[in-house]
Amino acid sequence: MNDFWTMVWKETKDSVFSSRRSEFIIPLMVIAIMGIIIPWQFGRLWISLSPAMITIVCYIPFFLTTSYIGDAVAGERERHTLETLLASRISDRAILWGKITVTIAYAWGLTLIGLLLGLVAANLLSGQGHWEFYHPIDIFLEMLVLSLLASLLSASAGVLISLRAATVRQAQQTMAVGTLILLIAIVLILKSVPSGVLKTLNESQFLLFFIGGLTLPNLILVGVLSATFQRSRLI
Repeated sequence: MNDFWTMVWKETKDSVFSSRRSEFIIPLMVIAIMGIIIPWQFGRLWISLSPAMITIVCYIPFFLTTSYIGDAVAGERERHTLETLLASRISDRAILWGKITVTIAYAWGLTLIGLLLGLVAANLLSGQGHWEFYHPIDIFLEMLVLSLLASLLSASAGVLISLRAATVRQAQQTMAVGTLILLIAIVLILKSVPSGVLKTLNESQFLLFFIGGLTLPNLILVGVLSATFQRSRLI
């Protein structure tokens, strides 16, 4: 655990405290879109968890993770700091999960901040004089779990791609292509499911369907990463 927290601090310092001002544009834009612009457009529908809002919230952490995780190993290699990291006493597992945890915390944390600001904005703009939380609450919790699984999926895939990529740009391009392929696969899977089955599912059951669908690839990717992320292979 000491190695893990050391790695978390190292990744946080490299990604947050060493970032240029231009790199804060994307997170600020995401917070502004989720916390102000979209709630202003949707009004009370933002609080009632419309399907469009669920789609946005689940996609945002995936997008943020994809834009960042390519730097995990390829960035270390470009900056010539990978050798120093591998020469330290920190274990392989601590290095791997430190990078994944910071990336997920970054993407999922920004999503939660956007949701809280959006809740405040939607209540203020409604002008009804009383405050409401997101409802139904079970759909809200399932949506948070789904967005967390999406972050883990993209972070795990990103580290795996970054291991093989020669540069950060190559890793990001591969992630972009992979994201497009994943979206196409989801559309094809939904089309292959009988329409009668989809009509019988309510929103909560539909989210549980996707949670179950993301759990298996997450387990596979984590297993592959645990076997692949080794000092001997990286060196």
